[in-house]
Amino acid sequence: MLGEPMRVRRVLAALSTLAALAVLTACSAGGSPGVRMVADTPPVTTAPSTADSKPVKHAMAPGVPCTITAKACVSVSGKQAWLLDEGKIVYGPVKIMPGKKGSPTPLGTWQVLYKEKMHLSHEFDNAEMPNSVFFYNGVAFHQGSLSKYSAGCVHLSPAASLKFFTTLQKGDEVQVVS
Repeated sequence: MLGEPMRVRRVLAALSTLAALAVLTACSAGGSPGVRMVADTPPVTTAPSTADSKPVKHAMAPGVPCTITAKACVSVSGKQAWLLDEGKIVYGPVKIMPGKKGSPTPLGTWQVLYKEKMHLSHEFDNAEMPNSVFFYNGVAFHQGSLSKYSAGCVHLSPAASLKFFTTLQKGDEVQVVS
């Protein structure tokens, strides 16, 4: 039989796990079945390629804080986002509103998991989330307020959310940096 301190530690560990799962789904408890998280692999910076070599996979894209492999780049502290194609900016920067303290937008390198033209957030009384592009479990780019912090998602203007929705495809790389 476990001693009281051991039982307390196990209960606290279980509650901690549940709290982490709640944070991950804070933006939206809904979504498609089979949604999976992608490993968090922060961008790595290396020297750019030379004229006689192939591009370095983790070379930084000019004008953005992300690498050339990203299709979407988000700067949380700069409250900006871009769309890229082969390391070149094709759209942006656009203003964004990231997650608030306690429900931050997850930093790292992710992949677009799925898209929904009009997602209804079960977490927030079926609040409409137009042009949702999910790149992390329960976290998406979508149309939202640019004056109030989100619950972890990346809010975009109506025009920017439509551009991100129509441009990004399942599997495209999304990099979110501080």
